[in-house]
Amino acid sequence: MNLKMNRTVKVLIFLVTVILIVMMFPKGVSIESDIKVGSIWIQEDLIANFTFEILKDPEIYEQEKAKAAESVNPLFIKFDNIPQKSLDSLRSYNRRLTGLLDNDLRENAKSFDKTFLSPALYDIFLELRKTENSLVMSRQNTLSDAFRIARNAVNRIYRKGLIDVPLASIEMDTISIREGKFEKQIVKTNFLDRKAVEEEITEYVYNYFRDNDRVNNALTEYILNFAIPNVIFSRELTEAARQTVSDRVSKNLGIVNENERIVGKHNRITPEIKQKIDSYRLAKGEETGTMGRIMQTFGKSLHIIIILSIYIIYIYLFRKRIFYDNQKMLLICLVILLISSLAYLVQQLDVTAPVHLLVLVPVASILLTVIFDSRLGFYGTVVIALVAAGLRGNDYVLALIHIVAGAFSAYTVRDIKNRSQIFRSFVFILIAYLTGIVAFGLERFASLESMLIDSAFAASNALISPVLAYGLIIFFEKAFRITTDLTLLELSDFNTPLLKELARNAPGTFNHSLAIGSMVENAAEEINGDQLLARVGAYYHDIGKSVTPSYFVENQMSDANIHEEMEPLQSATEIIKHVNEGIELAKLHNIPQEIIDFIPMHHGTMVVYFFYKKAVELYGEERVKMNDFRYPGPKPQTKETALVMLADACESAVRAMTEPDEKKIENIVTNLVKIRVDDGQLDEAPVTLRDITRIKEAFINTLVSQHHKRIRYPKQDEMEKEQKK
Repeated sequence: MNLKMNRTVKVLIFLVTVILIVMMFPKGVSIESDIKVGSIWIQEDLIANFTFEILKDPEIYEQEKAKAAESVNPLFIKFDNIPQKSLDSLRSYNRRLTGLLDNDLRENAKSFDKTFLSPALYDIFLELRKTENSLVMSRQNTLSDAFRIARNAVNRIYRKGLIDVPLASIEMDTISIREGKFEKQIVKTNFLDRKAVEEEITEYVYNYFRDNDRVNNALTEYILNFAIPNVIFSRELTEAARQTVSDRVSKNLGIVNENERIVGKHNRITPEIKQKIDSYRLAKGEETGTMGRIMQTFGKSLHIIIILSIYIIYIYLFRKRIFYDNQKMLLICLVILLISSLAYLVQQLDVTAPVHLLVLVPVASILLTVIFDSRLGFYGTVVIALVAAGLRGNDYVLALIHIVAGAFSAYTVRDIKNRSQIFRSFVFILIAYLTGIVAFGLERFASLESMLIDSAFAASNALISPVLAYGLIIFFEKAFRITTDLTLLELSDFNTPLLKELARNAPGTFNHSLAIGSMVENAAEEINGDQLLARVGAYYHDIGKSVTPSYFVENQMSDANIHEEMEPLQSATEIIKHVNEGIELAKLHNIPQEIIDFIPMHHGTMVVYFFYKKAVELYGEERVKMNDFRYPGPKPQTKETALVMLADACESAVRAMTEPDEKKIENIVTNLVKIRVDDGQLDEAPVTLRDITRIKEAFINTLVSQHHKRIRYPKQDEMEKEQKK
């Protein structure tokens, strides 16, 4: 199965393209024209057919939600059982420590507990215990005093409450405290953090042990071990509270009731009216339901099918070779999808800048024009601009701007001579965009600032488009094996390896090819053929002769002819062989297939008549098979290959004439063309009898100009003779 021309593949390409574009359309929104603030509502009064909410601007709504969340105080949980646990723990440890100290005093040993006490701290408590056990007690520096002060200090801490995070890290002045099921707001300075607790304990202890810093520090360190936070920050509850408050922020600014007028005819669109219209569009999409969404999807599909069908019908009617080539149709669909995807991505950007002017429609225009032709490029521009406008909510003002810019870019590369010409498109694309921006800006009373911003984005488009198009042309040429005019221009350079080899090895054939190139280029213009393709095809049609140039008379420098010593069939075989040798050379040098086709087609299935006639004279007609002297073909399939076939015969014959004049040239061109027409060599080429008449006229004019009479120089006869010594 030939996938290149298979009808099912063609339909599949079309359907996939439609489906992908439809998937890019805005979801759940009624597709209506995009409304600009400051424009005039020129339609009939817009009346709401159901009640809907006026939605806030999404950016403003998000800001309000964030502000509401920030207003929520951090939430802490107060644990009432922690103070009692801390005191119980302190009493228990006091008893244990007292026992250890008494034991060490009896046994004169030291076995301090490493849980809370360092060796230095243990020594201080041991001294306090000794003082308490002495016969004379001042009751000021005893261990019992230290334990009592510690209990009092812990009680003082929990009367205020110990918070588990630094107070400085809490940005708000008030915090929320949850106790059981109840929650209250309290100023954060009513609580102590770790730093404040340390200062409070130090000051409290100092009031009792003023004369002994060692005891003060030791007791402060001891008490801090039992100061456990009882007010704990809850990140989870805080985030939940903030989310709840954020969710309570209303999305709407108000309500529009059923049958209420949204905007009247000829009213100016204000920001408030635009919000109503946008909200109405969204509400219409939400109110449709499943069946409505299905119908809307069908409508979108029909929308795209209508637009693409215009282009497909044009290609079918006027570019049948492209229509029946699935590879080329796939390329066209990829270009459409490329720009559609860009339009979709731009539409997703939630910015106020005019990013819609970054939809690079000129890229598609340049690609289609360079790869195919300017008409296909222009119609493709119109279709792609309409698709991009549909993706933007049917903004056909934008479509018109893109069409103008795309048309300008297509015209600038219509007759492309080199790759650098693409970059000249920048100026014309920019002029087109600026013209559209100014025209519609003035119409809408847009400010100068907004038009300047639009112009900056348009300038970016104009700069990026040629650069991107240049890179994509190279990609498409390689990926789809497309021969563009740029490729042909490169192949027409006489410094290419094949043409240099032909000029060096077979100069006669090279000059013959150049002459044919001039002939077919002029004739192609007369019959609406591809002039560049015809000329380049003429340059390469005989490259096979560079392998064995001496077998061809135009390359024989002496009067001796190698074929005089060969059998007619052998001579014909060697002559015919240059076709296959030329094809192999072309493939070796990666010459495009469109050019390779000229090599076999310029001979078609003609007979090497000179050697066939010679064989008949030598051996008799019954002993000679004509097909042994026939070129393998195929016959010319295009206008351009047909031109090269006819020009090849005419140029060779006229070159062989001793005294060519206009009448002789006309006769020989007419006869040679007639022979090939009668032999059916042009049956498969799309040329008409009218085309053949124009071809003959063009050939005659070119050949007459190439072989016009010249005035002989004085004493030229003497100069032509051999000089005598």
